[in-house]
Amino acid sequence: MRIFLYLLASILFPVLCNAQELRSINHFIVKENLIKNGKLAIIATDANENPLDSISGTYQFVINGFEQALKFNEGVAITPHAIETSAFVFIKHRNQQGSHGRLYYVLKNDGGLNPIAINWYYLVLIPAVILLVAYLFKRLMILAVIILVGLFIFNYSKGLNLENLFETLVHGIKGWY
Repeated sequence: MRIFLYLLASILFPVLCNAQELRSINHFIVKENLIKNGKLAIIATDANENPLDSISGTYQFVINGFEQALKFNEGVAITPHAIETSAFVFIKHRNQQGSHGRLYYVLKNDGGLNPIAINWYYLVLIPAVILLVAYLFKRLMILAVIILVGLFIFNYSKGLNLENLFETLVHGIKGWY
């Protein structure tokens, strides 16, 4: 019996020593890479946006519709492709708890990249206010339609297609519950 217990312990001990707690990414933020090479750094955070240094390994993300395997080291991963011009970037991660996504407008200037998080309610609020003003002042109806079409063309030319728009709205509404 004692030999059986020693044998069982010697088999299970290496397995138990190498077992790691499976960490999942439920929140993340996007910053410019520290070496300023035009790439984005995705930082795993908790709900209060405090960085999680314990996240390491390869995690699947969807960046503007393209699936990417990002390697996290101490809570930070670098996107493989550089940002050439200012653009909208929708980043989504899916795990066992569901999918988590955020929309950013990455402003590129001489100083580097400046990712600006866009909340979903702005995507609803701005067109709604324009339509409300147009409805209240009938003479502004044509101007409001021109502004909305211009807004749509600008967003589309910078990479915000309808799929990213609706996914941002769905993730925002799910965040309320």
